Amino acid sequence: MKKMWKGNHAIAEAALRAGCQFYAGYPITPQTEVGEYLSSRMPELGRTFLQAENEMSAVYMIFGSYACGMRSMTSSSGPGFSLKQEGIAYMCANNYPAVFANVQRWGPGLGTLDSAQTDYLRDTRGGGNGDYRVIVYAPNSIQETVDLMYNAFDVAEKYRNPVEIMSEAALGQMMEPVAFPEFKERTEDLGWTFDGTNRPHGRIENPEKPGFVRNKIKTMEENEQQWESYMVEDAEYIFVAFGLPSRTTRNAVEQLRAKGEKVGLIRPITVWPFPAKAFAEAKGDIKGLISVESTDAGQLIEDVALTAKKTGHGNAPVYGLFSGQNIPKTKEIIEYFEGIKAGQMKEVF
Repeated sequence: MKKMWKGNHAIAEAALRAGCQFYAGYPITPQTEVGEYLSSRMPELGRTFLQAENEMSAVYMIFGSYACGMRSMTSSSGPGFSLKQEGIAYMCANNYPAVFANVQRWGPGLGTLDSAQTDYLRDTRGGGNGDYRVIVYAPNSIQETVDLMYNAFDVAEKYRNPVEIMSEAALGQMMEPVAFPEFKERTEDLGWTFDGTNRPHGRIENPEKPGFVRNKIKTMEENEQQWESYMVEDAEYIFVAFGLPSRTTRNAVEQLRAKGEKVGLIRPITVWPFPAKAFAEAKGDIKGLISVESTDAGQLIEDVALTAKKTGHGNAPVYGLFSGQNIPKTKEIIEYFEGIKAGQMKEVF
């Protein structure tokens, strides 16, 4: 039976049901409830919760705990997640898994508490130094958040690579009906963890790292793309949106279809790896691609334009509706589309 759950609480409960044994984090709005929930729930289950002295300490704590084989996670929001980037880069350098939850808020620096998607470029490009990528899931509902979190540890351990759940402030604070899966636990030995013996730990030597990283990224790109396509089979204009803006965009597609407009929607569920396969499957005569996102100047749109070129749609103009710290309204999306059809909107790419 489904029950009403707050998004941040659902992230935490789903992590526990996925086998999370250790959490370290530091409070920051709008994700504080993740740690708050775990602070009481984990001791009930005989698991370990630590409030670290800061965000940097938290990421290195889960670095060490996963080195010993414990399923571990941390969570934060934009500014705090920036402070974690050095630790994430080191985890990738050492070929370590981990799970991160980022409940995004708007703006540079400290930003504000408004809901947005302005961490997109940082998180999909590897926000620290060097070449690496983090698998990034972008759910658009609390149920999908639960489902993705439930599998995130398995995926992280499969590739020995960090995985991120990229939520949004509004998604973390709102409530929706949710059904949770059963508890699961990894019982097998990972084979590389520090267990007090002299067994090999899977360390990649420096001369081998460039080729290893290249092949690892290529494998994740090939195997881990997830998306939802909606009415794209004969679409002349395709909207691209993820997270909460994808919900109002889908409403706009349905209303425009009712008016006879041939429009569709590609919703990335993984924003890295970006779902290029979804664009390759779009076979129609595409007259335009429209990125709808809660950013100020456009971030998702860069991947839309690049992927269009890679998949044979390079001649289609790419437009962008950027709603800042607001979730774009269905009416606004329809009006923007009508402006494109009337020649009033200038393409971005």
